[in-house]
Amino acid sequence: MRHLKSGRKFNRNNSHRKSMLSNLATSILYHRQVKTTLAKAKDVRKIVERIITWGKNDTVHHRRLIFRIVKDRSLIKDICNNISNKYIERHGGFLQIIKLGFRKGDNAKMVIVKLVNK
Repeated sequence: MRHLKSGRKFNRNNSHRKSMLSNLATSILYHRQVKTTLAKAKDVRKIVERIITWGKNDTVHHRRLIFRIVKDRSLIKDICNNISNKYIERHGGFLQIIKLGFRKGDNAKMVIVKLVNK
């Protein structure tokens, strides 16, 4: 039974799912917006919001926690110095999900995930 087990499987094994969400989170933080499906957007939102919250408190420990997911040292510096400082007064809701419609091939719900402008 799946009681209290959160998250979607996306028809992938654990390592593939983890790397997919990590790459999607890195792309969102690097490009500031990404086009993806609604299900992936909802799952990656938790990860990106946690990363930005860690970046607000710029310590070695929080940088190492971010490095578990992001794996790009220059992007970690950008998160801690620029991105997180924009949201210092904000306590959550750093991402915006804008619905676009349905994908032509498989009718999946497509969205744009972008960082909220301060």
